[in-house]
Amino acid sequence: MFPHRPLFTPVTLVGVLLIASCNAQTPPKGSTGNAASTIPASAQIDTTQLSAYIVAAFEDSKGNLWFGTVGDGVIRYEPKPLIMPGERLTYFTTADGLADMVSCSIVEDKQGNIWIGSHDGATRYDGTTFTAFKTPEGLRGAGCVLLVDRNGILWAGTNDGAFRFDGARFQPFEIPIPMIKEPSHKWVKGKVWEIIEDSKGNIWFGRDGYGATRYDGKAFTHFTKEDGLCSNNVASIAEDADGNLWFGCITSDFPPIQEGGVARYDGKSFTRFADVKGLTANDVYTVYAMRSGHVWIGAVGVGAYRYTPPSLLRSDRMPFTLFDETERPHLIQNFGVQAVLEDSKERFGSASAAGCSASMGRSSRT
Repeated sequence: MFPHRPLFTPVTLVGVLLIASCNAQTPPKGSTGNAASTIPASAQIDTTQLSAYIVAAFEDSKGNLWFGTVGDGVIRYEPKPLIMPGERLTYFTTADGLADMVSCSIVEDKQGNIWIGSHDGATRYDGTTFTAFKTPEGLRGAGCVLLVDRNGILWAGTNDGAFRFDGARFQPFEIPIPMIKEPSHKWVKGKVWEIIEDSKGNIWFGRDGYGATRYDGKAFTHFTKEDGLCSNNVASIAEDADGNLWFGCITSDFPPIQEGGVARYDGKSFTRFADVKGLTANDVYTVYAMRSGHVWIGAVGVGAYRYTPPSLLRSDRMPFTLFDETERPHLIQNFGVQAVLEDSKERFGSASAAGCSASMGRSSRT
C-alpha cells in the first residue's frame, strides 16, 4: 500500500553531504597533535564515524551542528575548519566538564550558551567552560530533556518530572496528575519524555503514564488515550506547518500493553493512522516537523515515514512514504530513528540506533 524506499537516497535528498554512519564503531579519542592550547584534547580529524548511537541533533546560532550520543558525550561539528582543513569535529566528554557521557537533548539559550541534557543532569557551555547542574543544583532524576521557550526560560524534564531554571538553580515545576481509568506506564510514572513550545506559546509535556499536558501559562489541560492518544506514554511531540500537533506514543511495560503509535491533533480532535504499518501498536520515539510541511516519523522495527500534507501531495500519491532499507538489513527489527534535524540551509538528516546511517542532504519538497 505504501511505497518503500531506501533511507535517504538521492531521490529524496539531493546533493547529499554525508555526516555520519551509526555503526558499531566509535572514533578514537586523543589529541590531533597540532591543535592550539584553546582546542580541547579531544578534538578530532574529520571522520564519517561519529558514534554508534546518536540520539540528539541541534544547530546553534553560529551554524555549528551538535550531536548527542550514548557513551561518547556530545560532538560539535564546525562548518569552517578551526586550524587546518578537516579539523572540524570536537568530542566533549566528562573530562572536559560534561555532566554525563549520555547526551540526549541540546538547546541554546538567549545568551548563546549551549545546554546539554544528559542521563545525569544538564551542562551549560559558554564557549569556554562547562558547568554541570545535578541534584545539588536542584535538577533531580535521570534522562534530562530541555527546552528554551520564547521568553528565554529554560525548562527541563526528567524521571522526576519538570523543572524551571531560575538563573542559578532548577526549581520543581509541579504538573497535575490526570485521572486515568486503567493506569499503565513504560518506565517511570510521571517521567517527562518531551517538552516543546507551540506556535501559540503553550508549553507541552509528553509524560510517562499520564499522556500529554498543555500549559498555557495559567492552566493545565490533559490529553490521554480517552481523548485519542495511542497510549498514555508520550515520547515525542511536534507541531507541523499547519499548526497540527503530532504525538509519538510508545508501548507500556507496567503492565505490558501492545499500544503506542502516532496521533495528530488539529485543536479539536485526534486522528490515528491504523492502516499504516508501524504507526499503531508500536513504539514511536521520534516525530519531526519540517518547514516545508512534511513530517518525519520514526517507527521502531519498521523504518522512517515521511508524511506529505495535502497541500503538497500529488493526487496519485499516498501521504505516507516508508523508508526502510539500510546498509545492514539484518538489524531492521531493532531499527529506530533517534534524532532528526533540518538545518538553516534546509539540509535534512537523521540518526538512528541499531545500525542505520545518519546523513545530511537537501530537504525534499515533494
